[in-house]
Amino acid sequence: MSISAAQHHAIAHVDANRSDLSAWTSTIFDFGETAWREYRSADWYVKTLRAHGFTVEEGSAGMPTAFAAHWSNGSGPSVGMYAEYDAVPGNCQAATTHKSPRAGLSEHAGGHTDPHSGLGVAALGGLLATKSAMERQGITGTLRFTGEPAEKVRGSKPIHAAKGYYDGLDGMLSFHPFYMLPMCNTVRWETHCGAAYSMIYRFVCDQPEDWGRSDGAPIPQSHSAIRAPGANDALMMMYMSSKALRDSMLPHQGGWSVSEAILTAGQATADNLPAGLAEIQYMMRMPDLAMAEQATAFLDRNAEHAARMAGCRYERHWVCKSRPGLANHAMANLVWDSLQAVGAPRWDEAAKAKAREIQANLGLKPMPEPFIDEMELLIDPQSAEAILRRDLPPSQLNSTSDDYTDMSWHAPLARFYIARPALKAPDGYRYPGWVMNALGGMPETIDPMVTTASKVLALSALRLLEDADARKAARTEFETRTGGGVGGAKWIPPLCDYDPPIHFRWPEYVETPRGRDWWIPTHPNS
Repeated sequence: MSISAAQHHAIAHVDANRSDLSAWTSTIFDFGETAWREYRSADWYVKTLRAHGFTVEEGSAGMPTAFAAHWSNGSGPSVGMYAEYDAVPGNCQAATTHKSPRAGLSEHAGGHTDPHSGLGVAALGGLLATKSAMERQGITGTLRFTGEPAEKVRGSKPIHAAKGYYDGLDGMLSFHPFYMLPMCNTVRWETHCGAAYSMIYRFVCDQPEDWGRSDGAPIPQSHSAIRAPGANDALMMMYMSSKALRDSMLPHQGGWSVSEAILTAGQATADNLPAGLAEIQYMMRMPDLAMAEQATAFLDRNAEHAARMAGCRYERHWVCKSRPGLANHAMANLVWDSLQAVGAPRWDEAAKAKAREIQANLGLKPMPEPFIDEMELLIDPQSAEAILRRDLPPSQLNSTSDDYTDMSWHAPLARFYIARPALKAPDGYRYPGWVMNALGGMPETIDPMVTTASKVLALSALRLLEDADARKAARTEFETRTGGGVGGAKWIPPLCDYDPPIHFRWPEYVETPRGRDWWIPTHPNS
């Protein structure tokens, strides 16, 4: 791949702004805000984008922590990128070489695991480098940049897609950190991520007096007499029955999964009164929509019967309905060209020293080369595809889940991965989870991923803007695969027919008379 003057400028721009990208990554890492509650992170992005000349819509598509930014240098092609910035409850870790939560918090607070802190800032770095090159070289076109909250529950992209935020783009670029074969320093080829459904079942015991009716005669209820089991019992029956019957939901193939999280339980005193409200969230990863619909029907049936047994009614509220991904080989080749031009990230002696310090703190013998070898290697997309397909049935078209897939039905999309830091392990040893989280927060270990991804994004965006043939190839393939583009015969329309699920008891930071804390207090006596 020959590098244009604009692309040379973009690479230099990323290198010149390394210190800013590093500081920005640390800022988002330290916020550690979780799904639908990324208030400080979204505000930081909005202010930063406006400071760099972008027009920004806050709260896009009705999501308070989402945004949509826009910048144009005249009429021409349009390219989309995006930031994620949500963290995960129960993974609070400081950017240090020993196990320790961030200051003033417990390990039960939010923390970045993937890390989305580096993902979002890498995308921002690529965006700003592209903008600078367009201005310097007089390249016309439009850049669109969305802020995507709640990726860990597959939250925002199905909603943005349904509201048209990805329509009209000539290309969409999707980056994610990864650390092992086959998805390490490569581009997805044919097998993209699958469908994801997520919902909250809410059990409400608002008429306990109706429980136990027989021939129209209610059974008396009081503190000392019979009473309705209530919402907690319904939730427990839902939880246990769905666990026990999971093997019967779908065939034992396809790499599907169903996971759950309890959001609320009780909402009543521990006196002899029925619990009035309880909520459980389910997340399904499915290769295709038919399987997701079948599992949903299974869970609906369980919820209905659990509610009836406990004297409750139930409600189902959607968190996510995302489509399986759509491949585009022309886009994959374009990004692969850029990745080869940039090269794999490299970790220097300062990063290795941090890694050895972690090993020593865990009682391991520090290694001369502590990082896994794959981190500094490229793997071509078709070789990665072959490895990925080894364990998949030939009929399975998609695997695992991530809601970037919703973007792929509105514009030609490439999904690529840049290595994040990960350590070699002695035979039989498994590192505790905090190690990966810490490596994602220390500048020495995470910055190589951020700057590499920024360069790949910028080179890919500029190729789309400058190369009409590349745009045409991507568009032609998109129209072929969808049977005519958006609305075509083989196009899957948005599945989002629900409001943003922002009003539930999602974990978050809270302000109390004792100061700022996590919703599970830092100390038992808080």
